Amino acid sequence: MSDGAWPLQWIRACLELAVLGSVIEAPLHGYGIAQHLEGRGFGRLKGGSLYPVLARLENAGHVEAAWQQGDFGPSRKYYTITGAGRRYLTDGLTQWKALARALDPAEEL
Repeated sequence: MSDGAWPLQWIRACLELAVLGSVIEAPLHGYGIAQHLEGRGFGRLKGGSLYPVLARLENAGHVEAAWQQGDFGPSRKYYTITGAGRRYLTDGLTQWKALARALDPAEEL
């Protein structure tokens, strides 16, 4: 990971939620997820950062993966969010927003 808009430890802390948010509208392959996140300010993710997260999400049942043959190249593994993944994302974003409010001294708790 490099050149993100936020400190590296913040990116690591929210990477699962960010990946789930990337596949909320349509399935994407790993490189597509990395491109989406780079466009959202996460910097250039390396496979060593992204693929372990995808494996954890798949093992937890938050995404499903399926190989699809490419039109002009090799097959790619596409990731689709599951119902459990949507709930995990919604809950995680709620908690993340609550944390941001708790960190802001101007916010009334």
